[in-house]
Amino acid sequence: MQNNIQNDTQYDDEIDLRELFGVLWAGSRKIIAITAVFAFVSVIYALSLSDQYKATVLLAPAQSDSSDLSGALGQLGGLASLAGVDIGGGESSESQMAQEIMKSWSFIDVFIAENNISVEVYAAEGWSRGSNELQIDDDIYDAETKTWLVENDNTGEVGQPSSWVLFEAFSERLVVSENKKSGLVSVSIEYYSPQIAKQWLDMYVAAINAHMQQRQMEKVTNNINYLQAQIEKTSIAEMREVFYTIIAEQTKNKMMTEASPEYAFVAVSPSMVPEVTSQPQRRFICTLGTLLGGMLSVLLVLVMHYARKSD
Repeated sequence: MQNNIQNDTQYDDEIDLRELFGVLWAGSRKIIAITAVFAFVSVIYALSLSDQYKATVLLAPAQSDSSDLSGALGQLGGLASLAGVDIGGGESSESQMAQEIMKSWSFIDVFIAENNISVEVYAAEGWSRGSNELQIDDDIYDAETKTWLVENDNTGEVGQPSSWVLFEAFSERLVVSENKKSGLVSVSIEYYSPQIAKQWLDMYVAAINAHMQQRQMEKVTNNINYLQAQIEKTSIAEMREVFYTIIAEQTKNKMMTEASPEYAFVAVSPSMVPEVTSQPQRRFICTLGTLLGGMLSVLLVLVMHYARKSD
């Protein structure tokens, strides 16, 4: 009895498989046609996308010359803290802070404004290799009259894109990552023009170094001014001596900071003009589109067959 049931089940399975392959074979023309359409559209779409190039630089946290000062101030660190003076943290904390600043809205906003690259960031839609010129979207920016045509979603007014919109557009092109084991920091910028991608990247690294250098200069200057004010307030000779010692070390720190253009990061592997495109991945787009068309066409043929069969 059981053998008969198993045989019937096996027979039904064979019928189902035969029917399935028969349906697919009968609808093969439709499957091929739909798949071909998807493949053609995928190729057209992939070719319509503008090439982009990624410039990358590998950075190491700068070996601060003030490390010797930290050792010299080690014995005075407790007194300095009691006096309300911050004599600085380690290289790791400075590197982490620099990385967060690099990705911040305020820093990117200043970078775009100081280098006057709003049009390139937001209105560019491609690059011509022959003329080495950017292709600007006429619906966003009128290059002849140098007028923005962007409509503000909140006010409805037409004008320049907001600071937040520019920040988002630039952030999509920027990648900052750290290797936790080595401590090395990778920074990359992706853009239509390979020359501009490298140029922006070099400018960006120089900007963060200058920013961190200025922060340290202001901190040390404030420390010195504060200590000088404390000297005027105290009559204890020992405390005045400690303050003078800390001021001397902070002055050395200030001088070394001024002499360090690569204050935050040093380039381990400098950026180069990229020669190979990073986007779009045309082969992947075409393959995915073709596979999607094949699966949808098979599903459509089966649904249509069983829908007619149920009727």
